[in-house]
Amino acid sequence: MSPKTSEKSGSRARGKGGGRYPAFTPARITVLVLAVLALIFIFENTRQTKIRLLIPEVTMPLWTALLATGLIGALCGAYFMRRRQ
Repeated sequence: MSPKTSEKSGSRARGKGGGRYPAFTPARITVLVLAVLALIFIFENTRQTKIRLLIPEVTMPLWTALLATGLIGALCGAYFMRRRQ
């Protein structure tokens, strides 16, 4: 066997997916911890609140407004990161 062939098979045997990137990097762990903390914060705030959306004023649970805002922010961030690549 050539060195390249044995090197490839050795790296596949060590890693589960055989991919280039490790599953848990410090950045991914940080994002996961921040996401969990944000969800805890959202679901701890359950009282009703008034929200003005341009013209109409609606009353809804605060966690719903926080969750919607977080999802909109995540979608915008994902959109702009995809455009950068």
